[in-house]
Amino acid sequence: MVNIVKSRGKTAVFKIANQGSNPCVYGIQYIVTPNWWLKRWVFTCNHGSIGLVYIIAGTIGGSIGTAFSFLMRAELSIPGYVLVQDNLHDYNVWITAHGILMIFFMVMPFMIGGLGNIIVPIQIGSPDMVFPRFNNLSFWLLPFSMVFLMMSMFIENGCGVGWTLYAPLSGWIGHPGTPVDLVISSVHLAGISSILGAINFIGTIGRMRWTIEPFDYWTKLPLYTWSIWVTGWLLVISVPVLAAAITMLLFDKHLNTSFYDPYGGGDPLLFQHLFWFFGHPEVYILIFPGFGIMSEVISKYSNTPIFGKEGMIYATLGISFLGLIVWGHHMYTVGLDVDTRAYFTAATSVIGIPTGIKIFSWFATLWTGSVTPGIPILFAAGFLFLFTFGGITGLLLASAALDIPFHDSYLVVGHFH
Repeated sequence: MVNIVKSRGKTAVFKIANQGSNPCVYGIQYIVTPNWWLKRWVFTCNHGSIGLVYIIAGTIGGSIGTAFSFLMRAELSIPGYVLVQDNLHDYNVWITAHGILMIFFMVMPFMIGGLGNIIVPIQIGSPDMVFPRFNNLSFWLLPFSMVFLMMSMFIENGCGVGWTLYAPLSGWIGHPGTPVDLVISSVHLAGISSILGAINFIGTIGRMRWTIEPFDYWTKLPLYTWSIWVTGWLLVISVPVLAAAITMLLFDKHLNTSFYDPYGGGDPLLFQHLFWFFGHPEVYILIFPGFGIMSEVISKYSNTPIFGKEGMIYATLGISFLGLIVWGHHMYTVGLDVDTRAYFTAATSVIGIPTGIKIFSWFATLWTGSVTPGIPILFAAGFLFLFTFGGITGLLLASAALDIPFHDSYLVVGHFH
């Protein structure tokens, strides 16, 4: 028997077990009932509430990152206007924080953690995520991660190694102090958060199939949910590689190893290979949820199902697979041999085929449907224009012969932005 007594905001639970004719109180547990806002926002395991706090965190991270981008553009417009000439290291600090903030603390919280948590359970008819407490933990790792990143800007001279954290600049030669350690800790926490979230999405989409018949489940699955499922697998595959790369960087800095130190038999290019094996799938981790959103918006405002849905699914799977094997096109200028550059040029160019299928499907949906005017469809039209140009510049940069003169130019900056 359990008696529950409430008094002054506390709940006392008395568990009473009968032993013969004499009841015996064998356990008394006091449970403090938190304030409603703690229940609603801090301790919640509800997918909608967690999705909303992800969006709030993404808004904060994006606002700070955008502020750094304005500072950078102001400095570039009139060199020396924002920064005095003797303190140009601060520019590198800004660009390091800007890149990491926009990737890990704006786009991913918005597109995956925020909208994914809100929309995916609804689209598959699930009451919640399969691991609700994992869901809560995956969010609350982010604020601590962001605090570490912000601290790295103000300790010593700040971390000014660029968002790629290339060795040896970020290691024993350039920045051997605390700021880089803080950034590495920040990225580790953000990576753990991403992996927990990815496992949750994969498990939820794969197992919590409540309203769709099992035999038709994957074909009837909405394209946004498909995009989140594929994104989850890319995160599980690629983020541990980044974690390994920055862990070895820490070992080189503090434990006298030589993973990236050529004087001890290591190679700085190893870091680039590991980083871009994560970095290129990360491109699609960021854009796949956007693909899913555009598919839903275009289908809704065209008043017709998406044209060639099955082809869109195969295109998503194809892009995700190819995205894992083309990391070398970020490294054409490091001295790769001719055959290696030829392979990465060919493999990267092939990505244009499934990407073209997606663009064709979106335009065909608009063409065959009856478009209802609205702000979302205008944003979708802007997306189609920008993404088409981004894809064309990507085909230019896929060629090793063209990428070498374009390297570190504003064509590359425009392409990935």
